[in-house]
Amino acid sequence: MNVKEQDKLAQLPQTTEPRNAGLPLDLDWVARVQANTSAIERRAATLGTRRSVKKAHQAAWLLKAVSCIDLTTLAGDDTAGRVKWLCAKARQPIRGDIMDALGMGPITVGAVCVYHDMIAPAAEALAGSGIPIAAVSTGFPAGLSPFHLRVKEIEESVKAGASEIDIVISRRHVLTQNWQALYDEMRAFRAACGDAHVKAILATGELGSLRNVARASLVCMMAGADFIKTSTGKESVNATLPVSLVMIRAIRDYEAATGFRIGYKPAGGISKAKDSLVYLSMMKEELGDRWLQPDLFRFGASSLLGDIERQLEHYVTGAYSASYRHAAG
Repeated sequence: MNVKEQDKLAQLPQTTEPRNAGLPLDLDWVARVQANTSAIERRAATLGTRRSVKKAHQAAWLLKAVSCIDLTTLAGDDTAGRVKWLCAKARQPIRGDIMDALGMGPITVGAVCVYHDMIAPAAEALAGSGIPIAAVSTGFPAGLSPFHLRVKEIEESVKAGASEIDIVISRRHVLTQNWQALYDEMRAFRAACGDAHVKAILATGELGSLRNVARASLVCMMAGADFIKTSTGKESVNATLPVSLVMIRAIRDYEAATGFRIGYKPAGGISKAKDSLVYLSMMKEELGDRWLQPDLFRFGASSLLGDIERQLEHYVTGAYSASYRHAAG
C-alpha cells in the first residue's frame, strides 16, 4: 500500500456490509470459549517488534490510520465551540500543505464521537461532509442508570442525528456470568438504535479476565452488535494488545460461523502514531485487509491525530515540529 492507494469505501458499515442480524444465545458456544493468557501475551509482545514500515509506506499507513479515527471529545467541560472546532479538524484532519506535499487529495476521519448534548452542534458543523456522528450512550461510562433511561437515551440520540451509538454494557452481567442478561440487554440496545449502528463497549479493564472478555465479545455479537469496543477511556486500564487479540479473534470466529463481519474499536490510551501502526498491522495479520477500512475498524482517540500529523510533517520536511502545533483534541 502506498500514499496513492488509499481506498474510498464509505464509512458506515451498512453501505458496504450486511448488518449483523445476530442469532439466538448459544450458551454451549459461550461455555466453550477459553483464552490462553500466556500464549496471548507472548503473541502480543511480538506485534511491535517483528517488522516496521518506513518512509512512503509509513506515510501511507498513517493516512490509513487517520481515516479510521473516531475523533473524540468526552469531557465534562465540552462546549459547542469546542465541538465545532473538532468537527473542522475532522473535515480536514491533516494540514493542506502536508497533504499537497504527499500528493494526496482530501481525507476525513472515520467519525466524530461526542456526548448526547453535543450532537446538535456536531451535526451543524459536519453538514454535507458525510462524516458520521457517534454518540456515547446508556449511562456512559458506568452504565448504571435505570435501564429504561438507558434505552431512552439511545432513542433520543438517534433522533438528534447520531448514526452510530457507543453503548456500555453492564459489567456485573459478565462478572456474574449472567450471559442471558447481557444478551437481553444488548438486544434491547440494538433495537433502540434502529438504523443507527451500535458499538458495544465492554470496558475490558473491569471484566477480570481475558476469558470474560472473549465470552462477552461473543455474546454481544450474538445479540446484534455491529462493533465491539474495548473501553470507555475512563477506566484505569483501557485498550491493550492482549485484549485486542482476544476480541478480534472472537470476531474472526463469529464471521466464520455466521458470515457477518463485525467491526472493532480499540479506545483509550492510543495516542502515538507508532501505536496506530501496530494496531493496523495486527488487524491485517489477524483478520485481513478488509478490516483496514473505517467501516470495520476505528480508533477511539483524541490526541492520536496530532501525533500522526506531526509524523507526516516530519516525513515531508525532515524536521520535527513542536507537538503543540498539532493539537487535535
